[in-house]
Order: sequence, then structure tokens, then C-alpha cells
Amino acid sequence: MKSFALALGGGGARGIAHIAVIEALDELGVRPVALAGTSIGAFIGAGYASGMSGRDMRRYALTLAHDRSEMFRRVLSARAGSFASLLRQGFGATLLDAEKLCAKFLPDFVPDDFGALQVPLTVMASDLHRREPVAFSHGPLRRALAASIALPTLVRPVLIDDRILIDGGATNPLPFDQLRGRADVVVAVDISGEGSEDRRDIPTPWECLVTTVLVMGTAITREKLKHIAPDLMVRPKVGLFRTLDFLQTSAILRAAEPAKQEIKEKLAILLDW
Repeated sequence: MKSFALALGGGGARGIAHIAVIEALDELGVRPVALAGTSIGAFIGAGYASGMSGRDMRRYALTLAHDRSEMFRRVLSARAGSFASLLRQGFGATLLDAEKLCAKFLPDFVPDDFGALQVPLTVMASDLHRREPVAFSHGPLRRALAASIALPTLVRPVLIDDRILIDGGATNPLPFDQLRGRADVVVAVDISGEGSEDRRDIPTPWECLVTTVLVMGTAITREKLKHIAPDLMVRPKVGLFRTLDFLQTSAILRAAEPAKQEIKEKLAILLDW
């Protein structure tokens, strides 16, 4: 059988759909030889590369989402400063610390170093001042994941090796290019969602900001696809969900369910399974 590599894209809460894709791979009985992820895709990818099954991830995500008080407690404990400082700075305040978020929400199963992973993983972040993507595949894993989810304004940037790093979606929202040549087949999962002609609701300032990042990410991915494309692109239909809809985990997983059969059928053909 041919080998395959898996790229998991960014997109906030829509990334919960990656769990359904991993469940499909488990059901098919195959595992990738390499992984690459951006933002929530890097988070899910780290759990998968650590040895978690799709079912394990589903159980973990649902447990968090169904306990709202615990979810909010973890978010509040990951804030970047005191409430007094947030009140002084107003809208321009950075709300959350990326490394604290990782500590509060990553399963204990995920190791501290890339070298302890069962599957090689590439984590994408963005260098704010050099305006370029940064790929991590060695060294401290959790700090790389923190950088990959550091959405500007909402989450504080992360300093690694004298680089000021922010969310990987700013430069490489779907990092299938990082896997070319590492497997016979490259699979990419795009959870950015399709645009809507019917929506007329005015989003909150935070939602407007994070959705703008998705708009830019979609443009980047479209341009990349003109030059190089994965062998299989899977797009779970989760576009109706907002970027911060993590409390809608159950609904997101249900919406992603049809993608499981698609990936099992198409990947089996590509792998000569």
C-alpha cells in the first residue's frame, strides 16, 4: 500500500471537524507517515501524533464542551493579565496568553518535545516582523503550538529564538506544501468553510477580526492551489459555525460526519487499498 501524509488547516472551532477525519482514518485502518498543522489543526495534529485515536479526541472535546463552567474557568485562567489591566487598555488589550492556553487545553497525553511524538509533525506559525511563515518540527512542542494559535489581539504573540510569532494562519493556513515529497499521497483537510450569500448579521468586533483572518487565509490557500495541490482535498461542511463556537462541538462533529465516508472511499483508491 502507498503511504500518505496529512495536513490539517486552521479555522478556529471549525477545526473540531478534524476529529471526524481522524476517526475515518482509524476506521479505515491507516495512519499517515507525516503530519502538518496550522493553529487548531496543529492542536489536533499534536494529539493524533501523540497516539490519541479519533475516539479519544472526540471524548476529550465533548467533555470540555459540555462543561461550560469548566471551559470558562480554563479560559479565564489563561488570560494574559489582570482584569484591571484589561479594563485600562480597553478593546486593544490582549486577552489570552497562548502558552497558558496550551497548558489548560492540551491533553496531558501530548508530550513537551517533538521527538517524543509517534508521527513526525510540522507546526506552522508566522513571524510577525519578518512577515514569513515559520515551520517547527523539532524542539519544544508546546511552545510551537502556542505560537501557532496566537491570533493577533485575542492571543498574545509568542517569543521563540528572538522571533515574535503569531497564528500560522496568517501565512500558511493549510500547510500541505510542507508534506510534498514525504509520502506517495498528500491529503489536506480545509475547515475554513464556504462563503455565505445569505448571512446579514453584524458580527461582534472579535468575531469580525478572526473571520477577517479566515478571509485572508482562504485567499492564500487559493493562490497556493494554482501552483501545487494535494492529492486529496477534504472540506467538511462546517462553514455555518463561527470561529469561536467551541461550545458547539457536538454540532460541528455532526456536520462533519458526511466527510468521513468521502475520505474513506477516496483515500482507499489513492492508496491502492
